[in-house]
Amino acid sequence: MSFSVSLRDVTLKYGDTEALSDVTLTLEAGKIHGLLGRNGAGKTTLLSLLAAFRRPTSGEVLVDGRPVWENVDVVSQVALVREGGDFDDTDTVKSSIETGELRPSFDLEYALKLAERFEVPLDKKVNQLSRGKRSVLAAICGLAARAQLTMFDEVHLGMDAPTRDAFYKELLDEYMDRPHTVILSTHLIDEVANYLEGVVIVDKGRIMRHEDVEAFQGMGATLTGPADAVDAVAAGLEVLAEQRLGGTKSVTVAAALGAAERERASAAGVEIGPVGLQDLFIHLTTPRPSPHPHPEPEKAKPSQSKDDRTGA
Repeated sequence: MSFSVSLRDVTLKYGDTEALSDVTLTLEAGKIHGLLGRNGAGKTTLLSLLAAFRRPTSGEVLVDGRPVWENVDVVSQVALVREGGDFDDTDTVKSSIETGELRPSFDLEYALKLAERFEVPLDKKVNQLSRGKRSVLAAICGLAARAQLTMFDEVHLGMDAPTRDAFYKELLDEYMDRPHTVILSTHLIDEVANYLEGVVIVDKGRIMRHEDVEAFQGMGATLTGPADAVDAVAAGLEVLAEQRLGGTKSVTVAAALGAAERERASAAGVEIGPVGLQDLFIHLTTPRPSPHPHPEPEKAKPSQSKDDRTGA
């Protein structure tokens, strides 16, 4: 069993500030979804609503088709894992892990196995862990929760690259072994892109885009080949990124190529590949300058004569 997610006309205010504005979103059960957005876009706020940490100012939040607020049956099967976790710093790592048994589906044996694999010392207190190890501890508890909806909110922060890679692989293995719904909120987009099935982009408290990964990849293209040929194919298209090595050039463009353009590219020896999700995210969320960024200067008034100024 996996949990679906549905937000209907959801707004959440902090005083006079709207953290989320009229959000409507449905996430299919049993998939890994990426939640992307710039700092302050509303990602953590959205996840906190799904975990029933907060109540919306207006609108409806449903998990598994049921209201999540004050619903023990649903909340007990929802796990929100935040960077560094929500631990008592004075507890030992082992005690913190064992606290997870409050959840009906928590797998203590699996958690202890992960702690050994990621070299998290059980006898140390939480406040003695490095930032990276504390993030690993949070990830371990999230994986071992065996929840039907598991959300990781920047849990990778503090982990080094090999540890992040091991975490992503463990996450995928656990997902394949026990299909459930996963939401990954992250800034390291290229690292997780291959694991995602759907992507939600939040911008300024609103849903900017919600598509399957394939749909995002179809929004642009990467052109690679002889520099002159690549420039010719890319002429007139919006370029998101480019790299050059000797006479070979790679350009990412923000447009899907039509049949004629693909044929012309192939004839010129230019290879066409999918666009990187991170490049598209940057393109979609970068503020565009106003077409009239500066007010029109006021026309200079005719200078007055000395007689005009003195009223003579």
